[in-house]
Amino acid sequence: MQILAERAKVPSARLMTESFRGRQEFTQPDSNGTQEQITLSQPISCLGVGLHSGAPVRMRLKPAPVHHGIAFSRIDRPDSSLIPARYDHVIDTRLSTVIACPHDSLTRVATIEHLMAALHANGIDNALIEIDGPEVPVLDGSAAEFDFLLQCAGKAPQQASRQRIEVLQRVRVEGPHGAYAELRPARRGLALAMSIDFHASAIGQQRYAMPLTQNRFRQDVANCRTFVERHDIEALQKAGLARGGSLDNAIVVDGAEILNPSGLRRANEFVRHKLMDAVGDLYLAGHTLQAGFMGHKSGHGLNNQLLRTLFSDQSNWRLVQDTTVSPALSAAA
Repeated sequence: MQILAERAKVPSARLMTESFRGRQEFTQPDSNGTQEQITLSQPISCLGVGLHSGAPVRMRLKPAPVHHGIAFSRIDRPDSSLIPARYDHVIDTRLSTVIACPHDSLTRVATIEHLMAALHANGIDNALIEIDGPEVPVLDGSAAEFDFLLQCAGKAPQQASRQRIEVLQRVRVEGPHGAYAELRPARRGLALAMSIDFHASAIGQQRYAMPLTQNRFRQDVANCRTFVERHDIEALQKAGLARGGSLDNAIVVDGAEILNPSGLRRANEFVRHKLMDAVGDLYLAGHTLQAGFMGHKSGHGLNNQLLRTLFSDQSNWRLVQDTTVSPALSAAA
């Protein structure tokens, strides 16, 4: 990854460990009573390639005003209209999360989930992402380098209170082969639990759960990479996909074998990556959620269907002013 920024010094972060047991409260009230919205302190850019397109892409993350939210702008398109990073602008979830301009489906941005996960965990409410291609760069296949970019850019508090979406009742969607995704009410914060079950014995059955804080994200899931089974690669490439994929940015599994020479970063890297994907997909709610999320064999499609179901009934949720510390600030609590 090539980073283009004026600021070279990376803010340090004190790491801490936390336990997660069911509906444990894992955030603490802010001393000021409310939490301000957060944007970036300065712009920062990076260069990379798209995982599926294989094309070079330049991306610039910029500060944005209060209540702007996260939005993308395709600066290579004649009409560089904003594409809000919201669940209702998702047009494809087959291999990644793809959003598009409301009035022009050709103005789209794919593979946004890892960047969205880093923005979510860092508590960034408002940012403009300028990009000169149809896909966010894959970088190393995880969210770690996006997290590093955000550390380099720094955070700036804004003169407006954060808002969060409180889930008021259980919402569940189901997919084939026992897959499901579910949101439940929680007293505070967002906690996630994910389980997967793959035929490939190198993956098998795995489970992982954690509360979403900046430190837990950075320490436990940010560097967990996307993965693919070897027998699927040829079909993907024939379909014009995975052109930018390599052993440098994806784990390749062949039955019981991991084909990457360096192996895994963690024994259960696969399920941690899936949980990280969910952190990104759920931020398409437009605000962070106060909820417990549970997923079994859940991917981008079910995650998006879950948000659509949540917002289809006003009795499922309410928008409230945030009076708790954001993931970005709870790391320093």
